[in-house]
Amino acid sequence: MKPIRLISGILTVGFWTLASRVLGVAREIFILAYIGPGPVMDAFVAAFRLPNMFRRFFAEGAFNAAFVPIFSKKYEGEENPLKFGSDAMNGLAFVLLVISALALIFMPALVWATAGGFVGDARFDLTVGYGRIVFPYILFISLAALFSGALNATGHFAAAAAAPVLLNIFVIIAMVAGKMLGGEIVEWLIWAIPFAGVAQLALVWFAAERAGIRLRPGRPVWTKDMKRLVRVAIPAALAGGVMQVNLLVGQQVASTFEKAVGWLYAADRLYQLPLGVVGIAVGIVLLPDLSRRLKAQDDAGARHAFSRAGELSLALTVPAAVALVVVPFPIVSVLFQRGATSVADAQAIAFAVALYGLGLPAFVMQKVLQPLFFARENTRTPFYYALWCMGVNAVLAIGLAPVLGWYAPAIATTVAAWTMVAQLAWGGRKLGEVARFDARFRQRILRICLAAAIMGAILWGTMLALGPLLERSYWRGLALVGLIGVGIVSYGIAGQAVGAFRLSEFRTAFRRKG
Repeated sequence: MKPIRLISGILTVGFWTLASRVLGVAREIFILAYIGPGPVMDAFVAAFRLPNMFRRFFAEGAFNAAFVPIFSKKYEGEENPLKFGSDAMNGLAFVLLVISALALIFMPALVWATAGGFVGDARFDLTVGYGRIVFPYILFISLAALFSGALNATGHFAAAAAAPVLLNIFVIIAMVAGKMLGGEIVEWLIWAIPFAGVAQLALVWFAAERAGIRLRPGRPVWTKDMKRLVRVAIPAALAGGVMQVNLLVGQQVASTFEKAVGWLYAADRLYQLPLGVVGIAVGIVLLPDLSRRLKAQDDAGARHAFSRAGELSLALTVPAAVALVVVPFPIVSVLFQRGATSVADAQAIAFAVALYGLGLPAFVMQKVLQPLFFARENTRTPFYYALWCMGVNAVLAIGLAPVLGWYAPAIATTVAAWTMVAQLAWGGRKLGEVARFDARFRQRILRICLAAAIMGAILWGTMLALGPLLERSYWRGLALVGLIGVGIVSYGIAGQAVGAFRLSEFRTAFRRKG
């Protein structure tokens, strides 16, 4: 078998995803400072969510779940993967062009369906206008996802992981230029998005050419492999659609409360930082690795890779979740409380961050558990699970809103995420020993939680001790750096003391098995 270096791939993807997410937080700092929570930001969030919704529906979720395992197996078996890749690219491009044309025509209906609370005020027309500018982004980013999937399947992770960085760079530069030149900053922000999509596609296309993955545009053709791709992709698309329905239900509920769309969006960006660095990185690398190991009938290697991916994910995610729950306000106030964002805004965002933090381990474990099904080209089972989660999310978000208010969607999202993990874990047991965590994982998980709890207690005490500094604008940044440093050191010491992890064991294990 042509090996994928699992730990190296995870670190590569994790590094570039970290860079992208850090720049993403920087992007939100500029947006919140220059624009701030309010009608304009709500309109931008709702408009930008439209291409992102369809991107996850057609590309990164459904497409990768179907395309990567098939391409990986063809590449492993030397079964003309480039022809299959070219056919998939041409079919995807045709579908995206049709969808983009329809979306531009029926944009008012899309906005009504996704942010009904905007109807009757200025946010509705703003969102329609912004949506027509940003929606073509779906074409470029979805094709970029195709090339990224092909690169990942062949063990080339760097360019695909680096491409999302370009969006944040383009947006930040555009907003700074708008500020310096005195224009409407939101207009610069909106127009930067489709241009960033072109740059992302160009980067991964060039990287694929250099890696020998020469996919060529042409007329869409219906082949046996394309039929197989669609058969696998449709349930995955429906599953991805269910996840997007969850987001839209939350947005619909939030759109009826002033500023709530912006608050939840800012909180979402913070918990997406550890989710992207750990969960997405692990999922991207694990799916092709499991697919190729199953093709080679290497069940022992597949179980080892699955268990170490889960162990590494929780070792990094559980302490991040504890930190988001214990000290959300210092993080939010230092990052976002400036310019058009007030103390009250920061407090609201921090509360949402804590609620999302409770679900962070579940969001990450979904990325570890789903490849068990996707690697076997089984996308139907996760779809059925996602339907149950959609019901849980809708009932909680809509049912709790009259009682709890704008943060009901955050509670619903977290509960739905844990529901999905429980279903994936239970359903995975039917796939045999290869889909079950090994003894080392089971021994380590409780120790990881204990080490994170110790870290949380130390963080809480340190936050109280640094309270006066955290309240002073000139010292807040330095105090937060100290708080983060205390968290990292205390978790490292506690983790080693209770036997939660040994970094040397990870390196040795992955070098031997990965």
